Amino acid sequence: MLLLLSLLVFVSLLITKIGYKFGMPLLLLFLIVGMLAGEDVLGLKFDSFEMAQSLGQFAITIILLTGGLETDIKRIRPVMVQGVLLSTLGVLLTIAFTAAFIYFSSRSMVGSATASLLGCILLASVMASTDSASVFSILRDSKIKLKENLGPVLELESGSNDPMAYVMTILMVTMITKLQGAGLDSSAISAGAMIWEGARMLLMQIIIGFLVGYLTGRAAVWLLHNVQLNGSPLYSIMILTIGFFTNGIASIVGGNGLLALYVAAVIMGNQKGLPYRKDVLKFLDGVTWIAQLMMFLMLGLLATPSEMPSAIVPALLIGGFMMLVARPLSVFICLAPFRKMSFRAKLFTSWVGLKGAGPILFAIAPVVAGIEGSESIFNVVFVITLLSLLIQGMTLTSSAKLLKLNDVDEAPPETFGMELPDEMGKLTDYTLKASDLEYGSTLRDLQMPHGTRVMMIKRGEEFVVPHGSLKLYPGDHLVILLGGSID
Repeated sequence: MLLLLSLLVFVSLLITKIGYKFGMPLLLLFLIVGMLAGEDVLGLKFDSFEMAQSLGQFAITIILLTGGLETDIKRIRPVMVQGVLLSTLGVLLTIAFTAAFIYFSSRSMVGSATASLLGCILLASVMASTDSASVFSILRDSKIKLKENLGPVLELESGSNDPMAYVMTILMVTMITKLQGAGLDSSAISAGAMIWEGARMLLMQIIIGFLVGYLTGRAAVWLLHNVQLNGSPLYSIMILTIGFFTNGIASIVGGNGLLALYVAAVIMGNQKGLPYRKDVLKFLDGVTWIAQLMMFLMLGLLATPSEMPSAIVPALLIGGFMMLVARPLSVFICLAPFRKMSFRAKLFTSWVGLKGAGPILFAIAPVVAGIEGSESIFNVVFVITLLSLLIQGMTLTSSAKLLKLNDVDEAPPETFGMELPDEMGKLTDYTLKASDLEYGSTLRDLQMPHGTRVMMIKRGEEFVVPHGSLKLYPGDHLVILLGGSID
């Protein structure tokens, strides 16, 4: 198993070159590699939905933790209302529109699991959220900066809308399981009772999840400031442990663990003086890539390609409706009050309804619960996810350019590992040109603005300690502190 696993990961890493060359989402390639290695093609058998669900929860915890830590509250504060509306009301509207479409046009194609209205709502709930792993990955790999604050809006929405879809999924699974256990159908439960139970469960999950996330986040900030650990690896492991603890404790007390985890991560990531911030984020980025890669490989292995042809027609109908009707309607309704946001920005937001591991993981829940016909739901969701990553994922950058919403993102400054507290100022970099040395070739001769200091100089492969009489040359790379306190 270790040999096979290492080969799968190795092949997946090699084909990332193909993804970059043709603009394919890397996560889609990992999913395809898993499918090719599965029982129908290369013969590797993996059919444990229970194990897949557990490992998927493990992976998505790491992904949301890292996403929350990297979320800059200053960036998302101006778009907080838009993001929250999309991740709550937007998800509910998407479920409503999609469930109605499935019920009146496509339920007979999916199978017995969607024969009732509850089954249609279940399928719609599974697919209602945008996948955080896919959105984070594609937005950051595309290396473009979106205008009109769209980047923060999309990251906030994708990082916080999984809880709503997950709660609705679990609610539908619970109701259908109870009815099946009693030998009844969906007509045995009134619409009023269903709405009341759904609203109660939803509010409890959100309120408790938010409170647990806030409290554990604040406690974690105190802990990280007051517990002295020996080096950045231990701080990285502590933060990872806090993430798993937050998810687990919120779930035990009746809240949504994913929401609690994201809230706690945002609080920790925005504290001043997070110990070894740069090293911690580098460590977690690496762990996140491992989690994403393993999760998509595992979900690919879980799929059975020979069963997919029967899911293609309903997947095309339902997936097409979600991409072109349900998601745009939900987005435009939620963002209608924001008149300053352009039509182009709202249109682009409606296109970024990427599916990924989240919907597939949610589709495992009815299978594990033993709901009749739930394998059909899994197959349809799997095909819709492939279509979404292929169509929406590969056209994300070109869509932004077509709608004139892309802005060239400046490369981050190269500071060669140097890191300073925010209150000391901002580190930037600059490469000297011959014209900069027109009035003298020493550091003190440079015409530098007041309040700046050269912290380090890189010359070729050597690092030079700066001082006033140091002779400079064109091509010297200066690491500069801006805005620091000057005596």
